[in-house]
Amino acid sequence: MDELVKRIAGLGLPGILFVIATSASGGSVAAVVAMLSSLGGPLGLLGGLGLLGLVGILGEYITEFGIENILKLIYTERSKTESVRFLLKEVKELPITDELKLKLKHHISPVIITEPEETSGPRTVEIVDEEPFT
Repeated sequence: MDELVKRIAGLGLPGILFVIATSASGGSVAAVVAMLSSLGGPLGLLGGLGLLGLVGILGEYITEFGIENILKLIYTERSKTESVRFLLKEVKELPITDELKLKLKHHISPVIITEPEETSGPRTVEIVDEEPFT
């Protein structure tokens, strides 16, 4: 059993997804093949296996660079072609922490803080009562 666990752990996230799919199907080979085929879309079983490989590669990059940095890079690239308003709405609906949502929102649409203009003191306002024109 230890050897099996080591091999699945070596696969990383795709291995975990495969174990979950296998356990959810009750260990049925036909159900696992059907699941992989459905993941693969028009490419079938090979597409499903390719998708598991892609998930593994993405998992490696996420652990290396961090989810925050990767999301910031993705939204920076998307902001070149998509509206900021649409991206902010999308970030609001993401299943991530509120803190990460706030960081992404500030990254997409940074708040520009300007220094208030200095005035020479309080202003005096004079109110003049004029007669109406008739």
